[in-house]
Amino acid sequence: MTSAPLPALLYWLDLFSVAVIAASGALSASRKEMDIGGFALIGVVTGIGGGTVRDLVLGYTPVFWVERPEYLGICLAVAVIVFFAAPFVGQRWKWLLWADAVGLGLYTVVGADKALALGASGLIAAGTGVITATFGGVLRDVLCAEIPLILRKEIYATAAAAGATVYVLLHWAGVGYVTGLAIAGGLTFGIRAVAIAWSLSLPTYKSRPGRPF
Repeated sequence: MTSAPLPALLYWLDLFSVAVIAASGALSASRKEMDIGGFALIGVVTGIGGGTVRDLVLGYTPVFWVERPEYLGICLAVAVIVFFAAPFVGQRWKWLLWADAVGLGLYTVVGADKALALGASGLIAAGTGVITATFGGVLRDVLCAEIPLILRKEIYATAAAAGATVYVLLHWAGVGYVTGLAIAGGLTFGIRAVAIAWSLSLPTYKSRPGRPF
């Protein structure tokens, strides 16, 4: 499985991923009643944050949005659109969760694919997929004074890890590029969607009294 025959597909998928994740950031800014500058900041940080960390981890510089400023432009445009549209959107927390779930599925495979294209091992590629998909949301939540989704009782990073791992395995198995994107991205989104719809979470640690010595 290789991205070489279809570079345009990954490019447009990457742009769409950034736009969706930026929208989740802008929706978070709307919940905090920020001004348009705050929307722009949160939208940009959320949209390009994960990809920036990914490129730095992989030693790929300059990072993607410096080479292609259209990514920055998309984040800003989406933030402005959400600023004017948010007052007409009810239940913005649910919209934020679903927008984030779509971005999670897309960005997981984009991050894993880029690592593989740069010659990274399967383990690093899977980890990079998780980083790409989640770190923008971490920065968003920190800036908005929220507990990051990745640290809550949410099936979130687990979904990204599953999707990234499957994408790497499909790559090794020689599965077609488009098929790999669809299966791994769909799996990531599907796991996250089921967790949202049924309020599922992983078991958490329960503290217990210390044992006497």
